[in-house]
Amino acid sequence: MYGPQILVRFLSTPGPEDQWGNRWQYHSRSDRHSKVACWGVVLDLMLSSRQLRQHVAAGKVVLGINHQLTDFATNRKKNLDLVLARPGLDQSPSSGSFDQLVSKYGIVLDAEEKALLEQLPGLPLASLGAVVVALEAKACMTAHVKSLPRLYDELNSSHLCVHGASRRALAIGFVQVNNAEEFLSPVKNNFKLAGATLKWSRHRQPADTLRVLAKVSEIPRRSASSEVGFDGLGVVVLDARNDGSPVTLVTDPPAPRPGDTFDYVSMITRMANEYDTTFTKI
Repeated sequence: MYGPQILVRFLSTPGPEDQWGNRWQYHSRSDRHSKVACWGVVLDLMLSSRQLRQHVAAGKVVLGINHQLTDFATNRKKNLDLVLARPGLDQSPSSGSFDQLVSKYGIVLDAEEKALLEQLPGLPLASLGAVVVALEAKACMTAHVKSLPRLYDELNSSHLCVHGASRRALAIGFVQVNNAEEFLSPVKNNFKLAGATLKWSRHRQPADTLRVLAKVSEIPRRSASSEVGFDGLGVVVLDARNDGSPVTLVTDPPAPRPGDTFDYVSMITRMANEYDTTFTKI
């Protein structure tokens, strides 16, 4: 699986300058991290699901970004980070493609990842019909305990809206949790950093990360379309100080172990199997 390494490589490079001229690797008011996280999930899902690759090659599945879904029962609306869907009735030209997002988002791929991407069928950004897979990525980088209610509510509302729009659609949640003991918050440091006294946020690790994982475990999951919850829910644990130093992937505890419910590989494996069995006849 390549998504987590692509994500930490991306987050190791600071983004655009803010109003003070600072460049942050992570900013809570930016969606750059969630877009790249979801991009990596789609890459791994396409590599793992032969059925999905065949559907993409046949033009049966297209890509959407920040797509608004509407819960049929409640009329509640929510924008999902990234979706895979049947083509819509509007036959307007494609507005881009999955592989073109690499340069658009500034994703850095190694030689192996580039070769694998080139072997995949082209996945266009196009008008969307019925959604078959919907992804929502959330990050908990600092103020772990304080952010738990928001994290739970935002994730829980995502799967409810996805399945309110279509019971057959696969809803995937992807959570990134920061295990660093110190974090440089853009919200606290909203001034020009050069020459200033920095305001560090301190974390109690691994206790704070474990609190987040415990809250994620409360989010409903489903194993049948008649149930309520995410079809797939994965977690990666990062070490990110947000001070320009490299972001690294944590693989030892408190990170989920291979085979655990929230292990990234387990999530992708389950989702590929669910796609292959659910959408054989689209």
